Amino acid sequence: MKLTTVLATAAATTTTAVIGSIASQDTNSRWYRKLRKPGFQPPAEVFPIVWTALYADIAVTSAVAIDEYTDAADFAGRRSYVASLAANLVLNASWSWVFFKWHRLLPATLLAAALAASTADLTRRTAEASPAAGAALAPYAGWTGFATILTGRIRQLNR
Repeated sequence: MKLTTVLATAAATTTTAVIGSIASQDTNSRWYRKLRKPGFQPPAEVFPIVWTALYADIAVTSAVAIDEYTDAADFAGRRSYVASLAANLVLNASWSWVFFKWHRLLPATLLAAALAASTADLTRRTAEASPAAGAALAPYAGWTGFATILTGRIRQLNR
């Protein structure tokens, strides 16, 4: 893994984390506290721990994949991968704004589903470049799938 690549992917994931965190500061808002939540929702303390680990995972595994495409001189594959990563990170950061800032439960559920699909695709692309990196990114796909179910259930409980 090249230092310049991992610095670039770390900067991209850090930016995503900061943008999402700004919106997520409303987790103690009156609106959020009044929402009915399902029993399977993890405690609030779990989310920053999980997301920090996932952002680090995304940065490292994406750097590995980008370098694999570059080393194979597959520049079209590299461009496609970088575009897929960028779209994924935009979806990722957007969810917090739609849910926490704008209180839009149906759009947040749809956005979570789009993020889960994007993450599954990113994991597949990563695995094509490096099977080990793809396996390491799989928890991100699992977590975004879980987030879709959780967001959908919160919407269902709060119609």
